[in-house]
Amino acid sequence: MRNSTSRPVRRSLAGAAVGVLVIALTAACGGDSDPKESAEQEELAEGEAVTLTTFGEFGYDALIDQWNEEHPDIQVEQTKVSKWDDWKAEITTSIQAGGEGLPDIVAVEGDYMPAIVAAPDVWVDLAQPEVEGRWLEFKETDATSADGQLLGYATDAGPEAICYRADLFEAAGLPTDREEVAARMGTWDDYFALGEEFKKNSDAHFYDASGSIAQAMLNQVEYPFEQEDNSVDVTSEELANVWETVTSHTDLGSKAVQWSPDWTAGFKDPGIATIACPGWMRNNIKENTGDPAPDGVVWDIADVFPGGGGNWGGSYLSIPKTSTHQTEAMEFITWITAPEQQAAVFELTGNFPSQVEALESETVLTATDEYFNGAPAGEIFSNRAAAITVQPHHGPLYSDILQKFQDAINRVDQGTSPDDSWATFEQDVASLQ
Repeated sequence: MRNSTSRPVRRSLAGAAVGVLVIALTAACGGDSDPKESAEQEELAEGEAVTLTTFGEFGYDALIDQWNEEHPDIQVEQTKVSKWDDWKAEITTSIQAGGEGLPDIVAVEGDYMPAIVAAPDVWVDLAQPEVEGRWLEFKETDATSADGQLLGYATDAGPEAICYRADLFEAAGLPTDREEVAARMGTWDDYFALGEEFKKNSDAHFYDASGSIAQAMLNQVEYPFEQEDNSVDVTSEELANVWETVTSHTDLGSKAVQWSPDWTAGFKDPGIATIACPGWMRNNIKENTGDPAPDGVVWDIADVFPGGGGNWGGSYLSIPKTSTHQTEAMEFITWITAPEQQAAVFELTGNFPSQVEALESETVLTATDEYFNGAPAGEIFSNRAAAITVQPHHGPLYSDILQKFQDAINRVDQGTSPDDSWATFEQDVASLQ
């Protein structure tokens, strides 16, 4: 059974660990004036709930209903923010104020985790024996501070495949079988050459956005913006290659800013033939294309990613020290990031598990996706996870520099010369330091 873990044992372990945690936090508390000190812990009042804010779609609705039914004494209330950038701005402002204004549980996009790790005084150390060895190594490493504190529980990972429209491929005279398509995209040179061939026979976009392709390529660069010591360096040959490759192929994409209304509309008219596709992207494709798919539309998944493996995203749940219900919050995130719940979310939304045990579950390995022409999604994304050999270094400024890089790409899409846009990017990066 999916939720067969003994509830009393789980609660006992989590409760004991959190008890130690709270005692430690209380002992460390030295006064009332520093907002970074751990908040005074309080019991949940009648009608009060542990607050959680997520962004996009985490697939938690049914699981929270299940939790609330089984835990009448620890109710959880979720607030959803549609766009990560909006939620990121609120988190950043709150961190500058020592965490004031944050909910009990904060969902954080993976690229922003370095900013959380860089402010360990604001967040609760979530390390406990029950979760040791639970996650893929790179996911746990990215959430661990220099002094060994675990500041986030990983909710999912983002191994990337290529999702494609088989009907648009067929109309353009290209192969439609997922194995044949995969064989045509082994390298980025192959991918762009296929795009040039596609555009000769189609008015649809070959890919969704220049920024999307840039992100996909950056996910294969070990030090995209910052070196191992976190010093900023945007002069590497690898970064220059991403820039030159993407800005020289803008005719293949939609020229829309990813996540913008124009980008969303492009899925229906004129259509998008391929997209860099971590597991969670399937949910965006379904929403933007229409579910069920319009007549004639056939999405599929190719078990390939140009240039090798790549991981895009995967989020975390963190608890700020300003939370007055840390014990209850930690018990909930321990449960909802457990293997059984991660497998359930994968079935519902396609968010790929970040836990070792969940990756080995039959639920995940045998999963198919009927919307994507019955593709063996579990097998494909497991293969893509195994293909990841590089995890980019994300220093404290990674997320901010990435946004400036995306802005620079978008300026080229809108007509600015690559040289002028790059010069502005360098000025933007200098202003961040």
